[in-house]
Amino acid sequence: MSDLEFERRQHLTRAEAAAWLRTLADAFAKGGHATLPIGPGTVNVELPEEVDAEMEVEVDGDELQIEIEFSWPRRQ
Repeated sequence: MSDLEFERRQHLTRAEAAAWLRTLADAFAKGGHATLPIGPGTVNVELPEEVDAEMEVEVDGDELQIEIEFSWPRRQ
């Protein structure tokens, strides 16, 4: 069970999806922290030097799903 979880789902154009990914990619490239849009607000996340990454591609009938997940230990 998570201490806290934010989730955002919406229909996007290809350009909008690229902008979401670009925001995260730019934050990883710069280091420090990321400000991510969630609902009507934003969430600030501290980014470490190294992360565990997972990519999953799933085909189910006429639907294709790509999930990209990054995880790392929280600083205490």
